[in-house]
Amino acid sequence: MAKFTILFARSARKELENLPDTVVERVLSSIDKLFSEPFPHGCKKLKGEKNLWRIRVGEYRIIYSVFSDSLVVDIVRIRHRKEVYN
Repeated sequence: MAKFTILFARSARKELENLPDTVVERVLSSIDKLFSEPFPHGCKKLKGEKNLWRIRVGEYRIIYSVFSDSLVVDIVRIRHRKEVYN
């Protein structure tokens, strides 16, 4: 399978920097898996959104878009589950 390119929105990068160190390791591990499989087991499409998916990492969520034609995964948000959908 082809390798995808991972891009971060500026806001997602800032959110990642503000997470606790133990959470950052787990989040980056989940993001690394998106290189080869943009739709891993457990990912869900967000209702009401055209091209947004989410991955659960404990109490945190990674929201991202997948562009299969250009092999790009765009990380949009990385937040606590209470804040991510607002």
